[in-house]
Formats: sequence, structure tokens, C-alpha cells
Amino acid sequence: MIIKNDPLSMPEAKEYIEKSEVENKEIIGFIKNFTAIKNKDSIEMRSKIKELDLIQIGDSHIVKIIDLMPTNKEELNKILSNVNVGEDDSKKIIDIVSEFK
Repeated sequence: MIIKNDPLSMPEAKEYIEKSEVENKEIIGFIKNFTAIKNKDSIEMRSKIKELDLIQIGDSHIVKIIDLMPTNKEELNKILSNVNVGEDDSKKIIDIVSEFK
């Protein structure tokens, strides 16, 4: 049964799966291989990006930013391919990401 339909970053998904009643060691192992930061950091990063109050960037974009941790404007533009973000806003997002690397 689907309770919520909110996008989760990989660290958030890992924590959610760990708290579930079903044991999923394979999934948790897979997520650990591709997760760059801890869940509490991902939540903080999500919060900081949302504080920028960029209307064109939705939750699904933020999740991809957290999962892929872009280090420059080109990488960020690939994530936000269907969104037009200004130079200043791109720099702010990259600065936030660099805080958690």
C-alpha cells in the first residue's frame, strides 16, 4: 500500500528501508555503494536548497541533486535539464552541495 508519493534521496530511502519490518540487506547494500552522504546531511541539504525558494526546482530535482552531488554548473545543468536556473542560483546550489562533500 502506498502511503505517500514523495521523492526520497538515496540516504533517506536507506533509512526508511532499515526501519521497515522487511529485511532488505541487498537493497541496503546497493544503496550504500551509491550514497555519498548520511541521511541527516541529506535532510539538511534538502532544507538549505528549499530555503533558496527557487520555484522552478521541485522535490524531484532536489533529490537528484542530493543523490548525484554535482560539483559544477555543467553537472547541475544536466540534472536540471528541463529547468532554467540563473547563474547566481546555480552557484548557490553548488555551494550548498560543496558544504556536504
